[in-house]
Amino acid sequence: MTHILSSTFSRVVSSSSPRHANTTIHLANRLRNRRCISNLPDAAWLSSLSDTPVYSNLINGQFVASTSSELIDVTDPATNNVISRVPQTTPSELESAVSSAKIAFESWRNVPIQQRQRIMLKYQDLIRRYTDDIADLITLEQGKTLTDAKGDIFRGLEVVESACYLGPSLMGETLGNLSDGLDCVSYRQPLGVCAGIAPFNFPAMIPLWMFPVACTAGNTFVMKPSEKTPGACMMLANLAHEAGLPDGVLNVVHGAKDAVDFICDAPDIRAISFVGSNVAGEYIHARGTGNGKRVQANLGAKNHAVILPDAPEGAAKAIAGAAFGAAGQRCMALSAVVFVGEGRNMLPEIVAEAQRYKVGCGFDEGVDVGPLISEESKKRVENVIAQSVEQGAILELDGRGVAMNGYESGNFVGPTVLSNIGRDNVAYKKEIFGPVLVCLEAETLDEAIDLVNANPYGNGTGIFTQSGACARKFVHEIDVGQVGVNVPIPVPLPFFSFTGSRGSIRGDVHFYGKQGVQFYTQIKTVTSSWQYSGSDLGGATMPILGKK
Repeated sequence: MTHILSSTFSRVVSSSSPRHANTTIHLANRLRNRRCISNLPDAAWLSSLSDTPVYSNLINGQFVASTSSELIDVTDPATNNVISRVPQTTPSELESAVSSAKIAFESWRNVPIQQRQRIMLKYQDLIRRYTDDIADLITLEQGKTLTDAKGDIFRGLEVVESACYLGPSLMGETLGNLSDGLDCVSYRQPLGVCAGIAPFNFPAMIPLWMFPVACTAGNTFVMKPSEKTPGACMMLANLAHEAGLPDGVLNVVHGAKDAVDFICDAPDIRAISFVGSNVAGEYIHARGTGNGKRVQANLGAKNHAVILPDAPEGAAKAIAGAAFGAAGQRCMALSAVVFVGEGRNMLPEIVAEAQRYKVGCGFDEGVDVGPLISEESKKRVENVIAQSVEQGAILELDGRGVAMNGYESGNFVGPTVLSNIGRDNVAYKKEIFGPVLVCLEAETLDEAIDLVNANPYGNGTGIFTQSGACARKFVHEIDVGQVGVNVPIPVPLPFFSFTGSRGSIRGDVHFYGKQGVQFYTQIKTVTSSWQYSGSDLGGATMPILGKK
């Protein structure tokens, strides 16, 4: 494994599009043009088979250039320049990654838990040390602001920190003397080879939800990052090996649907973790479970905030930030507000907060809202806004057509607020996944609760009030997996688990926390008889332990 430090990226970035024909610069220089950085991490995970760098696979501890001729463009969302490419990894290369993981499992499973934890302890330190470098690549490939990119890394880092003390969560149970000389012990053991399929919107956090927990629990792992934002995952994989993960314990492959299908079908893969859209997640869950695998799939969302007339000061600012941060490309983005009674008076304040947000390139100072991931996403969001207005919505704030000097080809949509929204409006029925907040109204708290519960999604919700009784009623009666009281994005810390429900999840075991450990392990129960006061080991009848 090549050492993490290198003086520069040596790969050239160029665009295949005629309108960007003059864009030919080194990746390192491209980053430096946006922000001055030093000690860029080693780019062994980029191959130089062409003028545009191509991501390598990580197989058995080595970064290996794919032989595939099918390449997928990775673009900068702020400019739509092609900055690199990923291969559609070939079937034989995918097989090699799984085979390496299978072989590595035989020794890795026997490494004592305290040693595996020490690797995670080194790993979290390396992530902290190279946060700025990872954040640069996230902003370049995904578009979010540097501050938000660092938050992406930090929320994943917290899961790595929890893996540093995973031992207690791996403990089994015992009960002695069930009968004379008879004891029962249960062990929590690793499954074997597991796999993860990550989305584009959290290039660092989601992979860190997956392989650190799985590997510390004794499994080996095959990770497929998003083909749109692979860089952060490759850097994190490199750091994991620097921390001491043995060859083959963590493998990274690239691709789109063909790679996903392989993961779902590969007999040696025991479990799959996925975060992404409902269409993809439901497909992966059906195909994976159909092949006898465990599958945990976090899907889409329509997260509501219920605003009571006595909402505390600062609620409007919190709501705007939760709705428009990361350009709304979060599964926990606050995308719908339900004003209860006079709570509707907060609408102008929310609009005013949204108008203060600066839209622009994530590298630029003072930017609050970066670009959407692709031209397709921009068109989809703008089409939903237009359809919503056609169906009767009032456009309180229109983020379409935002002027971006120097980034005219970027995928920018500014904060957008739609009111007069009914339950059948397209902007309410669809997960928009953009900086769009839809505003509904209810006369009573009961009506608001019924509205939220009628929505098929169940990822997150929140209530803004100073009434403990109203908050208690809401928490008790709402049918959503993660609830905030005066908290706009109630994502649990790793001591707990990420507990989206209903249409926002497929599978029944959640990410990280105790449930994350449960997903990546299985129980083995051993019943032992060591007679020292008799010799009755049982006969032909049903065994009954102890006396009747």
